[in-house]
Amino acid sequence: MSRLFLAVLALVCCTLPCRAAEVTVAVAANFAAPMQKIAQVFEQETGHKAILSLGSTGGFFAQIKNGAPFQVLLAADDETPLRLEKEGLGVAGSRFTYATGKLVLWSKQPGLVDDKGEVLKSGKFLRIAIANPKLAPYGAAAIETMTKLGVLQALQPKLVQGENIAQTYQFVASENAQLGFVALSQVLSEGKIAQGSGWVVPASLHAPIQQDAILLNKGADSPAAKALMAYLRGDKAQALIRNFGYAL
Repeated sequence: MSRLFLAVLALVCCTLPCRAAEVTVAVAANFAAPMQKIAQVFEQETGHKAILSLGSTGGFFAQIKNGAPFQVLLAADDETPLRLEKEGLGVAGSRFTYATGKLVLWSKQPGLVDDKGEVLKSGKFLRIAIANPKLAPYGAAAIETMTKLGVLQALQPKLVQGENIAQTYQFVASENAQLGFVALSQVLSEGKIAQGSGWVVPASLHAPIQQDAILLNKGADSPAAKALMAYLRGDKAQALIRNFGYAL
């Protein structure tokens, strides 16, 4: 009887996620919507549950250095995961690019932002929001864009900074700022900007927003963390990422 029980238990464990576990994931704020969807499908297919924390990449870097219990980092850049690996806080060789972000100048007001971004030169607005360029790569890309367009100095008095790209989006969505630089994924629906007006910033105006993932040391022995890293490279996750306006 005991042998039969063990055989049945083995069969069940082969077909059900008996060893399902949780993985703690630090997610760059721009990637919130796609990662929430990916986490849902990931749990359905593997049984593992991804516990997501959203914030700025720079903020996560400081938290991880101070011992935060994250097992995976999905950064908004490629430099932070590299630094974590070099400083011995990430698993060597685990880094990969999971998405390339796109920057958009967006306003909730229809017609305010033209399809060439000329509104930046007109200055016909009170406030323009960006993410903190010291913490958020999308903010750094915004500064680089305005610098290349020759408008940064003129716009400095009108700049308002969000701690991360999620807060920056809220500034614009609430119209506390008439327009702002946000992630395309935040305003995209069914392949187009859902409301208001926007200009997708040409990639030539800023360095690529290459977003890398890394398995952190606290997840090195976690089957759930390793499964998530593999799942992000799979066809289903990549299709979802594309649908949210990212390149791969």
